Amino acid sequence: MTDPLGTTLREIFAEAGAEGFVHVRELNGERDGASGGDGEVDLGADTPVVLASVFKIAVALEYARQAAAGTVDPTERHTVTRAHRSGGGAGSDGCRDDVELSLRDAAFLMMSLSDNAATDLLLERIGAQNVRDSIAGMGFTEFRLGVGCREGFAAIERELGIDPAGDSAAQWARVPEDRIRALAYLDPAHGRAGTPREITALLAAIWRDQAGPAVACAEVRDLMSRQFNSGRLESGFPEEVRVAAKSGTHWGIRNEAGVVEYPDGTRYAVAVFLRTCSLADRLPAADAAIGRAARTAVDHLRKSQ
Repeated sequence: MTDPLGTTLREIFAEAGAEGFVHVRELNGERDGASGGDGEVDLGADTPVVLASVFKIAVALEYARQAAAGTVDPTERHTVTRAHRSGGGAGSDGCRDDVELSLRDAAFLMMSLSDNAATDLLLERIGAQNVRDSIAGMGFTEFRLGVGCREGFAAIERELGIDPAGDSAAQWARVPEDRIRALAYLDPAHGRAGTPREITALLAAIWRDQAGPAVACAEVRDLMSRQFNSGRLESGFPEEVRVAAKSGTHWGIRNEAGVVEYPDGTRYAVAVFLRTCSLADRLPAADAAIGRAARTAVDHLRKSQ
């Protein structure tokens, strides 16, 4: 994108110390196969990007599809143990003791708090290969699920030579920034990856009830509406605009994908992926840039209608 909108988006990201990749598509009038709603904004939308926890949208969808089919019972109770936890994360992933959850509560924690342990429990129950097969069956050839959260973190420790039996904090403190940036996990060619365009296509299928039974798509929409992170997409829109989204974060990675719905019923699937100059955990300027870029792109489409 070399037009003024592309320039504006790049400036928003540059001010926040980031490079951004964006895709926004109109969903208006397309539920149940109706025509219309084909406007889009594209800034590197076909560039492979690290998904981070945005991949959990696909996990939630497969869980909801299996629940709708009766393959799994949402009230099944399972225990999150040390085998599921990578440690230090939100929800059950940060607990010191075992936690018993129903599958539907695991899905809630995965989507609301990005709970990695709950995610691994769900993957264990519904089958990671089933997630891959479902996504491939929808035609998303660039989407790569990768391994489970704990397995991925263990691979990072092996690559960096960190002994999990030792003083992890002291070992991590000695890891230079260039080694973090060179991690295979942070390379779209090797890690969990996709493209902004495919992510908005996945969202469009969910919002149009085309990604599975209507009850399953509705459950995923509800789960995404309950995310607690409000500093990214949601920060760019006024209170009357409904936002349902899933964020993703790693070192140098800041993402969010979701759907914004205006009071007049118009809807837009949005995916914004950032590569940041800083590896810091807290980057409020980058988070806000996601919301600003999303609002700028959506406003452009609304003016074009």
